[in-house]
This record gives sequence, structure tokens and C-alpha cells, in this order.
Amino acid sequence: MASLTVHSSTTVFPAHPTPIATLSFSESDQIKPWTHSPTIYVYRSPAVPTSAVVDSLKNSLSQILVPYYPLVGRLHWIGGGRLELHCCSAGAQLIEASSTATLDDYGDFSPTDALRELAPKVDYSTPIEELPVLLVQMTRFSCGGIVIGIGISHILVDGVSAITFINSWASIARREKTVESIVQPFHDRRILQPQKPLRLPRFDHHEYNNPPLLLGCSDAKEERKKESTVTLLKLSKEQVEKLKKRANSNTVTRLDEVPSRPYTRYESVAGHMWVCACKARSTNDNSQPTMVRVAVDVRRRLRTPIPNNFTGNSTLVAVTPKCQFDDLMSQPLSYAAGKIREGTWKITDEYARSALDFLASQEDISWVRTSYHTKVKVEAPFWGNPNLSLGSWMTLPLYEADFGWGPPCYVGPATLNADGKSFIMPAPDNDGGLVIAVRLQKKHMDDFKRLFYED
Repeated sequence: MASLTVHSSTTVFPAHPTPIATLSFSESDQIKPWTHSPTIYVYRSPAVPTSAVVDSLKNSLSQILVPYYPLVGRLHWIGGGRLELHCCSAGAQLIEASSTATLDDYGDFSPTDALRELAPKVDYSTPIEELPVLLVQMTRFSCGGIVIGIGISHILVDGVSAITFINSWASIARREKTVESIVQPFHDRRILQPQKPLRLPRFDHHEYNNPPLLLGCSDAKEERKKESTVTLLKLSKEQVEKLKKRANSNTVTRLDEVPSRPYTRYESVAGHMWVCACKARSTNDNSQPTMVRVAVDVRRRLRTPIPNNFTGNSTLVAVTPKCQFDDLMSQPLSYAAGKIREGTWKITDEYARSALDFLASQEDISWVRTSYHTKVKVEAPFWGNPNLSLGSWMTLPLYEADFGWGPPCYVGPATLNADGKSFIMPAPDNDGGLVIAVRLQKKHMDDFKRLFYED
């Protein structure tokens, strides 16, 4: 049986003094988990001694933490389920470990419990003001391979800002850039703060309500308890294009309508996943209502665009209209793709600002905050059966994290703990293919996989 041994745990401080300040979070930060989102970067047999790897990671991390000084701060509760960050240069944690396993023992790197061991372990019984918000674990394998597991408190960063940080760090580690030459991060959250005095929401923000329950159920307690499993699905560029073509082959435009732009790869794949999930979960009564939850990046949707170097969370929740299993299963793929679009396209500047006002008006924000990567209890709505929560990393430059020993051969989440949760990611060779991590109830997974690849 393979074993993992931790050899050292070091606190890494910025190489130079950094500002001592309090960073206030926006409401789009506050609704994110304060727990650590774990991602793994897999490297095949770098010809670099372990000690040199650790020294390089430590020195370059110390340098990148000067401009990214919030990542060495500490969180503090301020009431109403909200937090603020004390920028106090308390340090990030760097862990060195080794494993008797080989990379091949992990197969396709599905986010299982075994894979979770390769990301930093966080003791959530520790007071929050003592927990590092950034942890890194470097594990060397018997085959020579390396996995770098990174955990960042999600309340500080979204996918775009996390990847920008990691890729900037890697560029310093491989000595391609200096701290001065990287794009300097923009930490100010005021661009996403509601106006004062606080305005009433202009829309009904039902995206924060509970999604449909299984017919005959009064709550989701039993569904939450059911055993679930995770898988990794791969689509070639040709398969993605085939789905996109199918989604666009049944669209009908009336003579008085302006033709809409074709459905995107994301809309086509997400629609296909939704249809397959409905079929895998179908029962005798296919009037079962269902919805899909997606995260929408508002960086380019606001009248005042958010800077590219913004380091906070700029995503808001969007949901599809409520649909029925039988409609999704009987209609062409364009129907499901259209419902995905209907949910995401409504997030305009006015809608996003209204959502921020709605969230700011909540006396306690805890009931909105989700968590899909830890077993820390949350109060948020359950997006498992009969619903889905589809995250997209499709446009993120995941494979640019070359720390000096070549690009990773795989990047993905180290865990996925919630039924119905999925990430759609670019394939490792960046050839237009996709990799999809998804967790569903165990009784539905085999049917879902079969249906996913049919035709």
C-alpha cells in the first residue's frame, strides 16, 4: 500500500516588507467558501533534485508574495457570517512530502479521496484567524514525478485571479520574469461594492433560492446523505465540435427575428450534460422539475470593466429557468443549450449591481455560501439531484504553470464533494478537447457515463 510522508512544513514570508492593512471583501467575495479550494498540478519526472525543487518554490513564492501580500494575511469574522482580511504578513505554508506511489497509480487523476491527499491538509478546528489562506504541498513520487497541490481560501480569489497568481509565480520560478515585470495585482474590492446608501434590488434574485426538490420530498436531507462518486470524462476536439454542431442544427429563427449567435462550446456541452443527467436520474414521473446553476464572470459585463489584474472574486450566480425532465429529454439539444444561455445572458451590468445590492441587504450571508471542496458544514442550497452546478475552467490558461521543469501534464481539482457539481476544463494538450470532472449519486453514474458518450 502506497504511503505519503510529510518531511517538512515551512512558513514562507514575503521577501520584503508588505502593507499592514485591513482588506474589506465585496459581496461577491463573501458568498464564496472561506475554506481552501484545492488544485493539483502534475509533472512527469522532472530531472531536478527534490531539494532544488523545494528551494526554487520557496524562494519564488517569497518573491511573488510581495505584490500578492493579501495571500499572507489572516481572515477574521466581522458578524453576519461575513469576513475581512487582516493583511499582516503572517505567512503562507509550504509542505514537502514524498510518496511510495507512482503517478500512474492515480490513473486519470479523478478527484477522489486518494487524490485529496496530494493537496495541503487543513485543520478547520483551528481558529480562522490562525489559518494560512495559502498552502502549497510539493509531493515527490517514487517514479520521479511531482505533484504541486495548492489550496487558497476561495473568499480571496476566483479561478481567473488564482490562475493569474499561480502562473505569475511560475514565471518567476523559471526566471523568465521578475516581481517587477509581472502584471501587478489590483486588490481593491471597491469596484464591486454596492452604492451607498444601499439601493433596493431591481430584480427578483431567485438564483439564491432553493432549487427544485425531488417530487414527493419536502427537503433535500435524504438526497444529501446518498452515496455519490466522481469521474473524469474526456471529449476530443471532434466530439466537442459534434456536440456544438448538434446544438446549432435545430435552432429556428422567425422571419421577424435577428438571428442569434450560435451556441458556444460551453452551452452545447453543458446542455448535453444536463440532458444526460436527467436521463440517468429519470423515474416514472418525468414531470420532475430541474435547474442548472452556473457561475458567471462579470469582468466584461459591467459598464465599468473590472481590471484584468483584479485579484478578487468577480463571479456571480446564475440559474437556468426551471425545466422538466421530459422536455429536456424529448427536445433537441438546442433546447437545453438555449436554457443554459437564458440563465447566463441575463447577467447584465444592471442585474449584477442589483444582485450585489440584494446580497448586501442580507443581515447574515451564511445561507448563501456554498462549498464543494471540503466537508465543512454549510447552510447553502443543495444543487444535487435533480439539479446540477456546472463550473467552467474552459478559458483558463491552466497549463502555463511551468516552474522551470516544463508544463504540467494535468491540472484539475483535488476534490469534488457535492452531488451534481462539475468542472469543465481544457484538455492537457490544449488542442480544443475538454476534460470534465463530475460527481453524481453512485446509482446514476454508470448510466450518465453511457449516455454521455452515446452517438
